[in-house]
Amino acid sequence: MDLSRFARRRYTRGATPIEPMPRFSAALAASCPGGRGPEVWVKRDDLLGLSPGGNKTRKLEFLVADALHQGADTLITCGAPQSNHCRITLAAAVKEGLQCRFVIEERVPDSYHDGATGNHFLFRLYGVEAITVVPGGSDMAAAMQAVADELKQQGRKGYVIPGGGSNALGGLGYVACAQELQLQAFERGVGFDAVVVGSGSSGTHGGLLAGFVGNRIETPIIGIGVSRDPEQQAPLVHAEAQAVSDLLELNLKVPRDAVRCIGGYWQPKYSLPNRRMVEAVQMLARTEAILLDPVYTGKVMAGLIGLARAGEWGAGQRVLFIHTGGLPSLFAYQRVVLGQDDVER
Repeated sequence: MDLSRFARRRYTRGATPIEPMPRFSAALAASCPGGRGPEVWVKRDDLLGLSPGGNKTRKLEFLVADALHQGADTLITCGAPQSNHCRITLAAAVKEGLQCRFVIEERVPDSYHDGATGNHFLFRLYGVEAITVVPGGSDMAAAMQAVADELKQQGRKGYVIPGGGSNALGGLGYVACAQELQLQAFERGVGFDAVVVGSGSSGTHGGLLAGFVGNRIETPIIGIGVSRDPEQQAPLVHAEAQAVSDLLELNLKVPRDAVRCIGGYWQPKYSLPNRRMVEAVQMLARTEAILLDPVYTGKVMAGLIGLARAGEWGAGQRVLFIHTGGLPSLFAYQRVVLGQDDVER
């Protein structure tokens, strides 16, 4: 699969590492049936460029290159109040000498606070030009276009990036990740029985799936939903994977049965904490000194733990967790992740 015909900015030097997590694997096995569990590895996409890292960096390499090609002077995107995607888009804008504007969706009423910590602190520190706050359920595409229209009236040119950077062009970032991972596994002499990844706006899951299908990587990808259950999430992932495949002109149909989504770990609502997330964040921090975030990776790891305890994998099997970053939002949930505030389920 040749990505060289697409313009690309490079924000990361070299590949992100894949690492075994022996202490975490041992702790997980102790809670699995018969005290036997899988060997869990991690791909450290939390170490990608555009500080402090995360999966959106891969997507923005292609999206920002397109924005620059079109002569944009401002990046426009959207997300929740603690959006990792917004923060990394802003970081890319700073690196490229562009302005950046956000449309923030208050998915949880009254959750936007102008003096908040975490990613919102970095919004202000990096110098976001303007933030428009809209109620949950708003038409985000229309709201971002309104910002672009306002800029046009000022003689400027905005470039709209969808939430999560999730479109076919952004998905190329995770096709590149699939190729990177294939080479790393070959060089390390390891194989994986499953890859576990977060499944939200679908760009990461769908792009990775397109890369696996296109490169004939037969390892199953399991997407842990962070905002939807499988009946709503799986069609989004399939559509994204097919769109990426079509953009690459692969002339293939992405099998629907290649899309596996798991629900039940994101409730009570997107971005609201639950007990299994708290356990996962504490467990990885206290066994491997690796930090997860409460909104995405904490719930994804909770899904991996839950599947292992249910017997999905056993001793002798190897599972790769894609760590998609999100560190700054951890600081907005300090009492929760330390177990000082009670949470649901």
